[in-house]
Amino acid sequence: MEWDSGVSKDYLALIIDDELDIIELLEITLSRMGVSCRCAQNLAEARKLLAAESFDLCLSDMRLPDGDGIDFVRHIQKTAPQVPVAMISAHGNMETAIEALKAGAFDFVSKPVDLKALRNLVKSALKLSDRPKPAPSQFMLLGNSVIMEKTRQTISKLARSQAPVYISGPSGAGKELAARLIHEQGPRADQRFVPINCGAIPPELMESEFFGHKKGSFTGAASDKEGLFQAANGGTLFLDEVADLPLNMQVKLLRAIQEMAVRPVGMQAEIPVDVRILSATHKDLAQMVEAGHFRQDLYYRINVIELPMSWLHQRTEDIPILVEHLLRKISSHWGTPHPRIAKSALQALQRYRFPGNVRELENILERAMTLCDGKTIQVGDLQLPEATPDFTDTIIVDRPDGMKQGLEPALNDQEREAISRALEQTRYNKTAAAKLLGISFRALRYRIKKLGIE
Repeated sequence: MEWDSGVSKDYLALIIDDELDIIELLEITLSRMGVSCRCAQNLAEARKLLAAESFDLCLSDMRLPDGDGIDFVRHIQKTAPQVPVAMISAHGNMETAIEALKAGAFDFVSKPVDLKALRNLVKSALKLSDRPKPAPSQFMLLGNSVIMEKTRQTISKLARSQAPVYISGPSGAGKELAARLIHEQGPRADQRFVPINCGAIPPELMESEFFGHKKGSFTGAASDKEGLFQAANGGTLFLDEVADLPLNMQVKLLRAIQEMAVRPVGMQAEIPVDVRILSATHKDLAQMVEAGHFRQDLYYRINVIELPMSWLHQRTEDIPILVEHLLRKISSHWGTPHPRIAKSALQALQRYRFPGNVRELENILERAMTLCDGKTIQVGDLQLPEATPDFTDTIIVDRPDGMKQGLEPALNDQEREAISRALEQTRYNKTAAAKLLGISFRALRYRIKKLGIE
């Protein structure tokens, strides 16, 4: 089978294995894909070859006569970090393979070597060499703080790997945005990024949503349906709020990830898939494992590398640039002039603790733009709480009726009340109500729709 990369470049791979039949198999397979090979039977030979030539890819056995393949991964990370290294591991030796991924390996293939899996791996690795400088992205992690600079560097490094990544951090911190950037900067960027909110799928439909189903497999299955794993084939599958998966689904997900194959509901045979798994949750997965609410084997499989996302209050120096970006974004969406923000209002935002992080900042600015009188947002327009509660997954506030509700719904209630009063005063003339509130008619119409005001 010939491999046409669409690029006139000559590829060169370094193969390291002490078994001559494995070297021969790899060399034949790669040569048919247009890749030349240099071969070594130990680490000493491999280091000499690496120093003498420039390689596009390295395939290394895990166990070698004079050392460990993982040591060579670390050596390459220091001396030639642009070269993706794929490890060849004995079947079932997942702990060592995961250790290699953590050390910086691009991916791994198990013995006995599956040639289709090997070819897919090689294609993905060579895309890292072929990829031109990426075009400007619509997705950005804004900020000049040390924390954000480190996060962007980590994302860039993770994008060059195929290792499963677990993105941890509080709600509203940008976990899905980080996942999209990992996908966009990696070799799968030309394939689909498929996000799944694991907490939003009814348990009885979860298996069908993930793996698909055959027509007639259950009541209501009127036609064949492709699952999300198949939809993401060749690309990236993002499991958002993975902690919300029920235990029975965790078992099925683990098998799908381990085997890289899924069985649609109503089918006997499994369908192979090639996806990169990224996952995220605002909950403490390690604590859930200890409590027996999340499977330990699945936890270790999805948490090969962890990417922590920070609280907004930990990088207050980024707030001015975020405010400017969000105000421009909201203004563009509403079709209104871009407002200014008073220095005192900006200082108030930098003092605020933001339990809801960047998502809460955007909501605050939306509300302030709706309620501000004139072209400048003042401190009072922000309607910040006088004291910020302690951080919890959900901030709870008291309602007049004694019930409890989250912070965001409480703020929406205040905004809903202000708009309703303006509509009543103007006898439901929206143009007059918008003028009374100091916002455009389009902005008012958007807020009415978003807040569900009849």
